[in-house]
Amino acid sequence: MSKKIVFTEKAPKPVGPYSQAVVCGDFVFVSGQIPINPKTSTIVKGGIEAQTVQVMENLKSILESVSLSLAYIVKTSVFLSDLNDFHSFNNIYGKYFGVNPPARSIVQAGLMAGVLLEIDAIAKKW
Repeated sequence: MSKKIVFTEKAPKPVGPYSQAVVCGDFVFVSGQIPINPKTSTIVKGGIEAQTVQVMENLKSILESVSLSLAYIVKTSVFLSDLNDFHSFNNIYGKYFGVNPPARSIVQAGLMAGVLLEIDAIAKKW
């Protein structure tokens, strides 16, 4: 099975040896997105709410570049720098998924300075 590398200017450029996403068959594997504004290449300020919005918009832009939407996500992995941010994060995240949300894991993780969360995703075309 072949794989297709995904790249869009509407999401942060990779800063290392990884792709924004990879399409393999009917699956799209989206690399972990942090709250970087793709226009300025800077980490978004404003707390967990603002950073969650930016991460979700980055995920959305990557999926849109392969003609999908967030509705196609079947699994996310969420990394929070502080689990005390869970409720604020969850309120924003829920607005993006509403009905039929994907499966999800959440863990507390050490993230780079200024980054409060990271989310990766698996989407499936149907």
